Parts: sequence; structure tokens; C-alpha cells
Amino acid sequence: MTEKIIRVSTDVGGTFTDLVYFETDPGTGLQTVRTEKSDTTPPDFEMGVLNVLQKADVDITRVDFFAHGTTVVINALTERKGAKVGLITTKGFRDALEIGRGNRPDFFNLMYQKPVPFVPRHLRLEVPGRINYQGQETTPLDLSELGAIVDAFKAAAVEAVAVCLLHAYANPAHETAVLEALRTLWPEVSAVASHQITREWREYERTNTTVLSAYVQPKAARYLEKLEVGLKDKGYRGNLFIMQSNCGVDSVEAVKAIPITMVESGPASGFWGAAELGRIIGEPNVLALDIGGTTAKCSLIENGQVKIKTDYWIERNRTSAGYPIMVPVVDLVEIGNGGGSIAWVDDFDKLHVGPQSAGASPGPAAYGRGGMNATTTDANLVLGRINPDYFCGGSVVADISALNAAMTPLAERLGTSIKDVARGIVRIANSNMVNALKLVSVNRGFDPRDFTLIAFGGGGAMHAVALGQELNVRKVVIPRGASVFSAWGMMMSDLRRDYFVTQLIDEKDYQSLDILLSRTMELARAEFLREGVGADKISMRPLVRCRYQNQEFAVEVPISAGRIGPEEAAQMADDFHEIYQREYTYRLDAGVEIIGLHLIASSEVGKLELVRLPRNEADIDSAIKGRRLVDYATEGEHEATIYDATKLEPGMMFKGPAIVEDPGTTIVIHPGNTVFIDDFGNTHINIRN
Repeated sequence: MTEKIIRVSTDVGGTFTDLVYFETDPGTGLQTVRTEKSDTTPPDFEMGVLNVLQKADVDITRVDFFAHGTTVVINALTERKGAKVGLITTKGFRDALEIGRGNRPDFFNLMYQKPVPFVPRHLRLEVPGRINYQGQETTPLDLSELGAIVDAFKAAAVEAVAVCLLHAYANPAHETAVLEALRTLWPEVSAVASHQITREWREYERTNTTVLSAYVQPKAARYLEKLEVGLKDKGYRGNLFIMQSNCGVDSVEAVKAIPITMVESGPASGFWGAAELGRIIGEPNVLALDIGGTTAKCSLIENGQVKIKTDYWIERNRTSAGYPIMVPVVDLVEIGNGGGSIAWVDDFDKLHVGPQSAGASPGPAAYGRGGMNATTTDANLVLGRINPDYFCGGSVVADISALNAAMTPLAERLGTSIKDVARGIVRIANSNMVNALKLVSVNRGFDPRDFTLIAFGGGGAMHAVALGQELNVRKVVIPRGASVFSAWGMMMSDLRRDYFVTQLIDEKDYQSLDILLSRTMELARAEFLREGVGADKISMRPLVRCRYQNQEFAVEVPISAGRIGPEEAAQMADDFHEIYQREYTYRLDAGVEIIGLHLIASSEVGKLELVRLPRNEADIDSAIKGRRLVDYATEGEHEATIYDATKLEPGMMFKGPAIVEDPGTTIVIHPGNTVFIDDFGNTHINIRN
């Protein structure tokens, strides 16, 4: 008898910890899918994972593949709950972290202050030695003072050390020597060097990235170790894969060494899942939207490719420059608009939604856990979009008295009814999310009318059609299991690493580019081989980073993974002009300069292949639960047909106004929309009449 293949993935979000369970019978090809949610459990996030496994009744001893995404890194950074860090840098550069960049978003604020560095000045110490931008040593490294530096760090109770020396991206020899000597003098300390994380130029960004990685390293390592122990105690004997910010998974040992790479692991898995779903249903151009309990995040996928960048900042807003993290991160826009976003009125009697959130505890007022603030979820309840008798899939009894108590002060302040306030909350939330979607599409030269909107997360399906109509997208798709889609995306991910290398090359010097590509591919291949990945299982996708001479901004141009000759170089230059013009709206009659390489190396590690669901030819009426009056905010009140999502089957079609009630989310179908359920259980909503 053939053993069934079982895959499990979990995603720790700000409000809930999600689980997706796939069981595949190789003999029949049938798949059993289970999803579950439980509360996230800060600061012991691993307990939320173990709780959701127990709640879903998963026999972990039978699991073949386990992938995990977490918010532990981003939480440690934003809540300032990391380690005390000491920085070792090149003599004369201890203040690079404080000088930062001249970017000043609050430009006319004469009292503006730069973000405070994560390492105070007295813990930023220097060693003599110098390497130039070409990787040549100009001053020998002097480690005679390293012992005194270690003593100073110990006296200050430093818990982690970051090493970032000038131009280590070009030649890491000095950093390697410092790291080896440090481990000899102080073997028990957590330490990381910049070349282990990034090989890109820009000293401030590189230094800050190294510091932040050291800052979260002890906490992340403890968390992953506790999770490993917890799973092993439950009987799991397979490999644990951790979701990265670059839409791939990596081994737990690799992540422990450089945990900063999972700073946006949850959103990355959702967007990768959207790209894979687009491939499956024949929609390669996708606007992906993830609305959770705390935030809404969106990204653009073109020709099935998720965009990855290293220009990532945390805590960057209109009043703060924020902190750079130079690691591969999915290109996304994030705003504080989720199901738990709090509605409030300012001093000028203007209604706002977010960015403050009620989170998981106390949560929206209707949760009945003591929440006193009205949220987007509460507004959807008032408008009849969410069924109070099927709140959170029937697992929570909606506290209507608490809901009214939270909405009443807003209504009184604005001099209107509770229902009008609820309409305002939904419309403002939608407006905020439309603006975010425009930032990843219209503002970058893409027309939303050429894209399909795939919405997921607990709140995605409630707002997706309204957003799609505003943007006039081709259609809206709500994935099966939308509320736990980020966890689903992990099962579609490859073992992936992104290699960014900085080297200035003239566009005509294709020999140097060919050598750089060959060396980088060999480095990636060697790392994968050391971890037991077969050479025939490794795939490479190189992109060249180009810019106009004397310009600042670069774009990535895809090339073949073979050798680069004059024809390939000429084609690359032509492609650059087109890509640059689309991004920045113009092209120049100027030379092209290559500033480096981005190599994507990946290997499949048990990627899930979906099978089509059976068609039982049931009548659509069998899925109808009833009818109720629903307020569509901009289109008034309509009597909507209520459908049970668990009874919808492939091939079924119906029209709006309608509501589809799933245990994890609610799909709001507006008047005039036509709906189709595809062979994989996804809901397609056509919004163009």
C-alpha cells in the first residue's frame, strides 16, 4: 500500500497563527485539505504553532514536509526587544550608522531628528585597516586592539556583535579575519559579519543591516530552537523549512545564522502563492492583496514573476526616514488597514481608519474580549456583510452590545447614524487600499486593467470586489482557503537564495560580466551541493543591474543563464532601455553602466501540485443558506443571496448581489457581478459588464 504524502505549513501573523494541511494519496491522486486558525501567542510564538497543530488534530509523526513563516523578526525590531549589540567597523567609520542618509521626509520640520541608531556610539568601536572599492587592500588589518574591544563589550553586557568593514562587499578578507579572531577570543557570543548577509555597496545600508541582523539573532535562534524541540517532542522527524522574505524557503540552520532574511516571511509566502495560483489558472499578471487583522499588503506580479528588491526599510513614514535592511525582500507596499484597524475622529471631526489596530487581544469590539474601539470588522458587521450568527466561522458569538457601544461615540461625534459611520469606515478603508494598489501598479508604469486581482487573508474577500471595480481590473479571484493563503503559499515555495553582487562594468565589457556571472553561479552551486541538493535539481535565473552613466537609479534586466557574448550584451542593452522607460517614463541617449548582478538560485523541495476537485454536478441551489439585507456602502442596500462556501463545487455559477460565507472569511459579491467556481475551488468574480 502506497503511503500518503502529508504536507503542513504554518504562518504566525500579528493576530492569528494559520495552518494548512494537505494529504495526497499517490495511488488515487485525491487530496485532503484542512485549514485551521488559532490565536498568536506573543512572546512565545512557538506555542501558537503547537496549539494550531493540536486544534487541527495533525498527527505530526506522519508529516513529510513542514514549512513555517513567522513575524518574530519584525516584531523584535518594531518592539525593540532584541539583543544588546556592539559594532566593530573600520577606523574612522563608527559614525556612519548615525550620519545615515540625507533623506528627510518631514522636510519642513525644523526640530526633525534622525532615527536613533540601534547601537549607541560608545558601543561602536573601530579597527585599523582598509580595502578599496575594487577589493584591493590599501592598509593592512590591525587586530591588536580587538582584545580590548571584546573586554569593553563584555563590560557593557553586549549580547551580539556586528562586524561591518569598509568595502567588504568587494573583498571580505578583513571581515573574515575579524570574525575568526572574535570567535577565538569570545566563542560564546552571537556574531555576524556584513559579507554573510549582503555583497552590495552602500556603507550605511550595509552597516545597519548587519546591526539589525545581530540584534534579532539571539531571539530568533531561541525561537527556532524552541519550535524545533516542540515539533520533535511531538514526533516530527523531517526537515523544518523556514519561509524567507524572498519568496523561498531555507533550512532552519541557515536561517539561524542570518535571521534577518525572514523579516517579511509571511507576506512573501502569500505573494508567492498568488504567483503560483496565477500560473495554475492562466493569469500570469496579478495584483496580489493580503488583508489581515492588522495590515493590508499588496504586490505586483508580472509574467508570473514576483519582484524582489533589497531597498527595504522598516518604520519609514511621512515623519521618519526609518531603517534600511539590505536583504532580498518581496517588493510590497504595506499600510495599517486590516480587519482590526481602529476607526477614530480627529480634532477637525474627520473620520480616519488605522493605522492603530485592536490586534488579536482585545480585537474588534464584536469579539467580546473587552475591545472598546470600532474597527473595520465591526463596520462590516453593522452593514450585514458579515453574518453575526456565523462570526469567525461560528467559533465566536458576535457581541452586538459591545459593537454598538463602540460605534455610538463615533456616530454622536459626527452627528450621524451608526450605519452611516460604518459605511464611512468601509469606504475610507477601501480608499486607503486602492491608493496602496496604485503605488505598486500605476506609479510604476503598469495599467491595473491588464491585471487580475487575487485577494486573500481574513479580510481580503470582503473588500476585493470594491477595490477591483475602482481599479477596473480584469477580474477578481478569491483563492480556496483565502484566510490561510500565506500558509498555503509556503507549500508552493522552492528552496531559494538570492545573490546580489556589486561590480562596476562597462556595457561593452561583456567578458567581465561573463566572468562575474560564472563565479556567482559557481558559488551558489557549491552552497546547494554542500547541503545535499543534486546538481540537476538546481536552477539559475540571472538578472543584470544596469543604469545610465552618471545616474543613480538602476533596473534589473533578465539574461540567459549561459555564457554572455556580444549578441547577449547587445540584447541586454536594448532590454534595459525599454525596462527603464517603463519604470521612469523616459530614456536617454547615454551609455549604460552595469553595477552588479542579481542571481536567483533555487531547487524544488517537495513543492505541492494541486489536483482538480471532483464535479458532482450538484445544483447551485444546494449551496444557498438563505437571504439577507446587505449594505454595499457605495451601492446601497440589496437583498443578497447567502451561499455556503463549503458546498460550492467546480463549475457552479451565480450572480450578485451575494455573500459567500466561508469558515475563515466572507466574500462580498456586489450587484451585477457574475461568479464562477473553477476546478480548484477558487472563486472568480467578473466585474466588467
